[in-house]
Amino acid sequence: MIPEDFLNPETIAVLTQRALDASTNLLLAAAILIAGMIVAGSMRKAIVRAVHKSSRIDDTLGAFFASLAYWALMIVVLIAVLSRFGVETTSLVATLGAATLAIGLALQGTLSNLAAGVMIVMFRPYGLGDWVEVAGQSGTVKDINLFTTILATGDNKKIIVPNGEGWGSVIVNYSANATRRVDLGFSIDYGDDIDKAMAVITAVLEADERVLKDPAVFTAVKAHGSSSIDIVCRAWCATGDYWGVFFDAMKDVKLAFDKDGISIPYPHQVNVARKS
Repeated sequence: MIPEDFLNPETIAVLTQRALDASTNLLLAAAILIAGMIVAGSMRKAIVRAVHKSSRIDDTLGAFFASLAYWALMIVVLIAVLSRFGVETTSLVATLGAATLAIGLALQGTLSNLAAGVMIVMFRPYGLGDWVEVAGQSGTVKDINLFTTILATGDNKKIIVPNGEGWGSVIVNYSANATRRVDLGFSIDYGDDIDKAMAVITAVLEADERVLKDPAVFTAVKAHGSSSIDIVCRAWCATGDYWGVFFDAMKDVKLAFDKDGISIPYPHQVNVARKS
């Protein structure tokens, strides 16, 4: 049974006021959280846009600091939300300080990713838009944030690499230098003229305007194979032209070989009749 005192006007007024206060705090907390998320997101986008417009700030640094500013503002928003429910910010800060060691031990992997992210931004082994190989994964760098590096593969798959694994492993940056060497290999028959074949390969590469004149195209015999003479060709080009030069050279050299009567050997199978 409900006590009679519970239904008196004073009790009802007190409960009503408490319900209104709780509802008000809940609505204000939700409003602060939503507004904070909108402002933090807008600020992150504004920082990224400002960096794109400035030639003095690297895009990688811009993306990193935009992410840092976003999370810093979100922490302030969360503290403001908690304060609406009567949580003293001073005691909250003290509690967080006391729990730092425990959190640090529990989140060693996360904190190592954060530290690695700072190291990546400071030393810049790669930046946005670079084609890299990180932690055994290859792709174009799309984003570098506090904890992860986002890659896009050649077939547009998204790969998320924790910064700790990326920084702690071998990093290969294929876009770091302005030029790259294209290594090509060709095989000719033992009966073909080696000098002629080498001259044809060199001429094809030198005719490509994307191939640099200095260093000059290098062509030499690499090995005497089991059924062919193997020739290596090395040419230099701008990094962005690498695959275009490679694929076109493989096609154009084959066409030039056909035109000049140079054969490319392929496996033959000889059937030997067995005597009964």
